[in-house]
Amino acid sequence: MIRTARLRTVLCAVALLLLAACSPTPAEPGPGPTGTQTTPRARWQPRPGLAWQWQLQGKIDHSVDVPVYDIDGFENDAATVRRLHREGRKVICYINVGAWESFRPDRDDFPESVRGGPNGWEGERWLDIRQLDVLRPLMAKRFDMCRDRGFDAIEPDLLDGHLNDTGFPLTAVHQLAYNRMIARLAHDRGLSVGLKNDLPQVPELVREFDFAVNEECAEFDDCEALEPFVAAGKAVFHVEYAVPVGRFCEQVERLGFSSMRKRLELGVWRQPC
Repeated sequence: MIRTARLRTVLCAVALLLLAACSPTPAEPGPGPTGTQTTPRARWQPRPGLAWQWQLQGKIDHSVDVPVYDIDGFENDAATVRRLHREGRKVICYINVGAWESFRPDRDDFPESVRGGPNGWEGERWLDIRQLDVLRPLMAKRFDMCRDRGFDAIEPDLLDGHLNDTGFPLTAVHQLAYNRMIARLAHDRGLSVGLKNDLPQVPELVREFDFAVNEECAEFDDCEALEPFVAAGKAVFHVEYAVPVGRFCEQVERLGFSSMRKRLELGVWRQPC
Protein backbone atom coordinates (compact mmCIF):
# COMPACT_ATOMS: atom_id res chain seq x y z
CA MET A 1 0.00 0.00 0.00
CA ILE A 2 2.84 2.42 0.85
CA ARG A 3 4.61 1.74 -2.48
CA THR A 4 1.33 2.20 -4.38
CA ALA A 5 0.71 5.54 -2.67
CA ARG A 6 4.24 6.71 -3.45
CA LEU A 7 3.87 5.64 -7.08
CA ARG A 8 0.58 7.50 -7.33
CA THR A 9 2.22 10.63 -5.91
CA VAL A 10 5.07 10.45 -8.42
CA LEU A 11 2.68 9.96 -11.32
CA CYS A 12 0.56 12.96 -10.21
CA ALA A 13 3.66 15.13 -9.98
CA VAL A 14 4.75 14.13 -13.49
CA ALA A 15 1.27 14.86 -14.82
CA LEU A 16 1.29 18.34 -13.26
CA LEU A 17 4.67 19.11 -14.80
CA LEU A 18 3.46 18.00 -18.23
CA LEU A 19 0.32 20.11 -17.86
CA ALA A 20 2.35 23.18 -16.94
CA ALA A 21 4.63 22.64 -19.91
CA CYS A 22 1.66 22.44 -22.27
CA SER A 23 -0.24 25.42 -20.84
CA PRO A 24 -0.23 28.59 -22.97
CA THR A 25 1.90 31.46 -21.77
CA PRO A 26 0.26 34.83 -21.11
CA ALA A 27 -0.25 36.90 -24.21
CA GLU A 28 2.31 39.54 -24.96
CA PRO A 29 1.12 43.15 -24.88
CA GLY A 30 -0.20 44.29 -28.22
CA PRO A 31 -2.25 47.01 -29.83
CA GLY A 32 -5.95 46.98 -29.01
CA PRO A 33 -8.78 47.69 -31.46
CA THR A 34 -8.41 51.45 -30.90
CA GLY A 35 -4.65 51.59 -31.26
CA THR A 36 -4.10 51.67 -27.51
CA GLN A 37 -1.75 49.28 -25.77
CA THR A 38 -3.49 46.42 -23.93
CA THR A 39 -2.32 43.62 -21.65
CA PRO A 40 -4.24 40.67 -20.17
CA ARG A 41 -6.52 41.84 -17.37
CA ALA A 42 -5.01 45.34 -17.53
CA ARG A 43 -7.08 48.49 -17.38
CA TRP A 44 -7.59 50.30 -20.65
CA GLN A 45 -5.09 53.14 -20.99
CA PRO A 46 -6.14 55.70 -23.59
CA ARG A 47 -3.13 57.30 -25.25
CA PRO A 48 -2.81 60.94 -26.31
CA GLY A 49 -4.43 61.85 -29.60
CA LEU A 50 -7.34 59.36 -29.63
CA ALA A 51 -10.39 60.90 -31.29
CA TRP A 52 -13.61 60.69 -29.29
CA GLN A 53 -17.31 61.40 -29.22
CA TRP A 54 -19.04 62.78 -26.12
CA GLN A 55 -22.80 62.31 -26.27
CA LEU A 56 -24.91 62.62 -23.12
CA GLN A 57 -28.25 63.50 -24.74
CA GLY A 58 -30.47 61.52 -27.09
CA LYS A 59 -30.22 58.10 -28.68
CA ILE A 60 -26.62 57.17 -29.33
CA ASP A 61 -25.55 57.95 -32.88
CA HIS A 62 -23.14 55.23 -34.05
CA SER A 63 -22.10 57.00 -37.24
CA VAL A 64 -19.22 59.03 -35.76
CA ASP A 65 -16.02 57.34 -36.91
CA VAL A 66 -13.97 57.56 -33.71
CA PRO A 67 -12.49 54.88 -31.41
CA VAL A 68 -13.82 56.28 -28.11
CA TYR A 69 -17.38 57.07 -27.02
CA ASP A 70 -18.24 58.81 -23.73
CA ILE A 71 -21.93 58.26 -22.88
CA ASP A 72 -24.28 58.47 -19.89
CA GLY A 73 -23.99 55.44 -17.60
CA PHE A 74 -27.59 55.50 -16.41
CA GLU A 75 -29.20 56.13 -19.79
CA ASN A 76 -27.37 53.44 -21.78
CA ASP A 77 -27.72 49.71 -21.15
CA ALA A 78 -25.35 46.80 -21.66
CA ALA A 79 -26.67 46.19 -25.18
CA THR A 80 -25.63 49.68 -26.22
CA VAL A 81 -22.15 49.15 -24.81
CA ARG A 82 -21.86 45.74 -26.51
CA ARG A 83 -22.77 47.23 -29.87
CA LEU A 84 -20.14 49.94 -29.49
CA HIS A 85 -17.61 47.25 -28.58
CA ARG A 86 -18.53 45.24 -31.67
CA GLU A 87 -17.86 48.37 -33.69
CA GLY A 88 -14.35 48.50 -32.23
CA ARG A 89 -14.95 51.31 -29.75
CA LYS A 90 -13.94 51.79 -26.14
CA VAL A 91 -16.77 53.17 -24.02
CA ILE A 92 -16.57 55.63 -21.11
CA CYS A 93 -19.33 55.74 -18.49
CA TYR A 94 -20.37 59.27 -17.53
CA ILE A 95 -21.32 59.45 -13.84
CA ASN A 96 -21.90 62.57 -11.76
CA VAL A 97 -19.94 62.09 -8.54
CA GLY A 98 -20.00 65.68 -7.29
CA ALA A 99 -23.70 66.52 -7.28
CA TRP A 100 -26.99 64.94 -6.24
CA GLU A 101 -29.36 64.55 -9.19
CA SER A 102 -33.11 64.54 -8.63
CA PHE A 103 -33.73 62.65 -11.89
CA ARG A 104 -31.59 59.57 -11.15
CA PRO A 105 -33.13 56.30 -9.92
CA ASP A 106 -30.90 56.28 -6.81
CA ARG A 107 -31.81 59.82 -5.73
CA ASP A 108 -33.47 58.68 -2.50
CA ASP A 109 -30.29 56.88 -1.39
CA PHE A 110 -28.55 60.21 -0.78
CA PRO A 111 -29.41 61.62 2.67
CA GLU A 112 -30.35 65.27 2.93
CA SER A 113 -27.21 65.89 4.98
CA VAL A 114 -24.98 65.48 1.89
CA ARG A 115 -27.07 67.70 -0.40
CA GLY A 116 -25.78 71.24 -0.66
CA GLY A 117 -26.56 74.26 -2.79
CA PRO A 118 -27.63 74.20 -6.45
CA ASN A 119 -24.87 73.95 -9.02
CA GLY A 120 -26.59 75.77 -11.88
CA TRP A 121 -28.13 72.70 -13.53
CA GLU A 122 -31.81 71.96 -12.98
CA GLY A 123 -32.39 69.22 -10.40
CA GLU A 124 -28.77 69.13 -9.18
CA ARG A 125 -27.22 70.05 -5.82
CA TRP A 126 -23.59 69.88 -4.76
CA LEU A 127 -22.51 66.97 -2.56
CA ASP A 128 -20.68 67.24 0.73
CA ILE A 129 -17.61 65.32 -0.34
CA ARG A 130 -16.22 65.44 3.20
CA GLN A 131 -18.65 62.64 4.10
CA LEU A 132 -16.62 59.83 2.55
CA ASP A 133 -18.26 57.07 4.57
CA VAL A 134 -21.69 58.10 3.28
CA LEU A 135 -20.73 58.66 -0.35
CA ARG A 136 -18.33 55.73 -0.82
CA PRO A 137 -21.00 52.98 -0.97
CA LEU A 138 -23.27 55.13 -3.14
CA MET A 139 -20.54 55.76 -5.70
CA ALA A 140 -19.41 52.13 -5.49
CA LYS A 141 -22.92 51.06 -6.47
CA ARG A 142 -22.90 53.43 -9.45
CA PHE A 143 -19.50 52.16 -10.56
CA ASP A 144 -20.75 48.57 -10.19
CA MET A 145 -23.46 49.49 -12.67
CA CYS A 146 -20.85 50.78 -15.14
CA ARG A 147 -18.76 47.63 -14.75
CA ASP A 148 -21.76 45.31 -15.07
CA ARG A 149 -22.88 47.05 -18.25
CA GLY A 150 -19.47 46.46 -19.77
CA PHE A 151 -18.00 49.96 -19.79
CA ASP A 152 -14.23 50.34 -20.05
CA ALA A 153 -13.82 53.51 -18.03
CA ILE A 154 -15.50 56.14 -15.86
CA GLU A 155 -15.84 59.87 -16.44
CA PRO A 156 -16.61 61.15 -12.91
CA ASP A 157 -18.13 64.60 -13.26
CA LEU A 158 -17.72 67.52 -10.85
CA LEU A 159 -14.45 66.61 -9.19
CA ASP A 160 -13.81 70.28 -8.44
CA GLY A 161 -16.42 71.19 -5.84
CA HIS A 162 -13.80 72.93 -3.71
CA LEU A 163 -13.49 75.60 -6.40
CA ASN A 164 -17.22 76.39 -6.27
CA ASP A 165 -19.84 77.73 -3.88
CA THR A 166 -21.30 74.40 -2.76
CA GLY A 167 -22.83 75.38 0.58
CA PHE A 168 -20.09 73.42 2.37
CA PRO A 169 -16.65 74.60 3.57
CA LEU A 170 -14.77 72.36 1.16
CA THR A 171 -11.00 72.63 0.88
CA ALA A 172 -8.39 71.33 -1.54
CA VAL A 173 -7.52 68.66 1.04
CA HIS A 174 -11.12 67.41 1.08
CA GLN A 175 -11.12 67.33 -2.73
CA LEU A 176 -7.90 65.35 -2.95
CA ALA A 177 -9.20 62.75 -0.50
CA TYR A 178 -12.49 62.42 -2.39
CA ASN A 179 -10.91 62.27 -5.85
CA ARG A 180 -8.47 59.60 -4.71
CA MET A 181 -11.36 57.59 -3.30
CA ILE A 182 -13.13 57.87 -6.68
CA ALA A 183 -10.02 56.65 -8.51
CA ARG A 184 -9.66 53.66 -6.16
CA LEU A 185 -13.32 52.70 -6.56
CA ALA A 186 -12.92 52.63 -10.34
CA HIS A 187 -9.63 50.75 -10.29
CA ASP A 188 -10.97 48.18 -7.84
CA ARG A 189 -13.52 47.31 -10.52
CA GLY A 190 -10.98 47.08 -13.32
CA LEU A 191 -12.14 50.37 -14.84
CA SER A 192 -10.02 53.26 -16.03
CA VAL A 193 -10.93 56.66 -14.64
CA GLY A 194 -10.48 60.22 -15.85
CA LEU A 195 -9.76 63.37 -13.88
CA LYS A 196 -12.55 65.78 -14.81
CA ASN A 197 -11.37 69.40 -14.76
CA ASP A 198 -9.84 70.19 -11.29
CA LEU A 199 -6.76 71.64 -12.96
CA PRO A 200 -5.07 72.95 -9.79
CA GLN A 201 -4.69 69.37 -8.53
CA VAL A 202 -3.32 67.78 -11.71
CA PRO A 203 0.23 67.48 -10.27
CA GLU A 204 -1.06 65.57 -7.23
CA LEU A 205 -3.48 63.34 -9.16
CA VAL A 206 -1.92 62.59 -12.54
CA ARG A 207 -0.44 59.31 -11.28
CA GLU A 208 -3.78 58.10 -9.91
CA PHE A 209 -5.96 58.86 -12.94
CA ASP A 210 -5.69 57.17 -16.33
CA PHE A 211 -6.70 60.14 -18.49
CA ALA A 212 -8.20 63.62 -18.20
CA VAL A 213 -11.46 65.15 -19.39
CA ASN A 214 -11.50 68.92 -19.67
CA GLU A 215 -13.99 71.61 -20.58
CA GLU A 216 -12.93 75.02 -21.87
CA CYS A 217 -9.26 75.16 -20.94
CA ALA A 218 -8.65 77.21 -24.10
CA GLU A 219 -11.33 79.75 -23.19
CA PHE A 220 -9.78 80.19 -19.73
CA ASP A 221 -6.19 79.99 -21.00
CA ASP A 222 -5.06 77.14 -18.76
CA CYS A 223 -4.59 74.16 -21.11
CA GLU A 224 -0.91 73.92 -20.17
CA ALA A 225 -1.99 72.68 -16.74
CA LEU A 226 -2.91 69.37 -18.40
CA GLU A 227 0.50 68.77 -19.96
CA PRO A 228 1.52 66.29 -17.21
CA PHE A 229 -1.10 63.83 -18.50
CA VAL A 230 0.28 63.86 -22.04
CA ALA A 231 3.84 63.67 -20.69
CA ALA A 232 2.78 60.51 -18.82
CA GLY A 233 1.36 58.99 -22.03
CA LYS A 234 -2.26 59.59 -20.95
CA ALA A 235 -5.01 61.07 -23.12
CA VAL A 236 -6.56 64.47 -22.54
CA PHE A 237 -10.14 64.49 -23.89
CA HIS A 238 -10.99 68.16 -24.32
CA VAL A 239 -13.96 70.23 -25.49
CA GLU A 240 -14.72 73.89 -26.04
CA TYR A 241 -18.21 75.34 -26.27
CA ALA A 242 -17.86 79.01 -27.18
CA VAL A 243 -14.41 79.27 -28.77
CA PRO A 244 -14.26 78.51 -32.53
CA VAL A 245 -11.99 75.65 -33.55
CA GLY A 246 -9.81 78.04 -35.52
CA ARG A 247 -8.82 79.74 -32.30
CA PHE A 248 -7.81 76.71 -30.23
CA CYS A 249 -7.00 73.70 -32.43
CA GLU A 250 -3.44 74.69 -33.28
CA GLN A 251 -2.54 75.03 -29.60
CA VAL A 252 -4.18 71.81 -28.38
CA GLU A 253 -2.86 69.76 -31.29
CA ARG A 254 0.62 70.92 -30.32
CA LEU A 255 -0.09 69.83 -26.75
CA GLY A 256 -1.31 66.40 -27.91
CA PHE A 257 -4.95 66.75 -26.78
CA SER A 258 -8.00 64.98 -28.25
CA SER A 259 -10.07 68.09 -28.88
CA MET A 260 -13.34 69.16 -30.43
CA ARG A 261 -16.05 71.77 -30.14
CA LYS A 262 -19.44 70.72 -28.79
CA ARG A 263 -22.72 72.39 -27.97
CA LEU A 264 -23.42 72.69 -24.26
CA GLU A 265 -26.22 70.10 -24.29
CA LEU A 266 -23.71 67.46 -25.49
CA GLY A 267 -25.83 65.91 -28.19
CA VAL A 268 -24.60 64.33 -31.43
CA TRP A 269 -23.10 67.46 -33.03
CA ARG A 270 -19.33 67.80 -32.87
CA GLN A 271 -16.65 69.79 -34.66
CA PRO A 272 -13.28 68.09 -34.18
CA CYS A 273 -9.90 69.69 -34.63
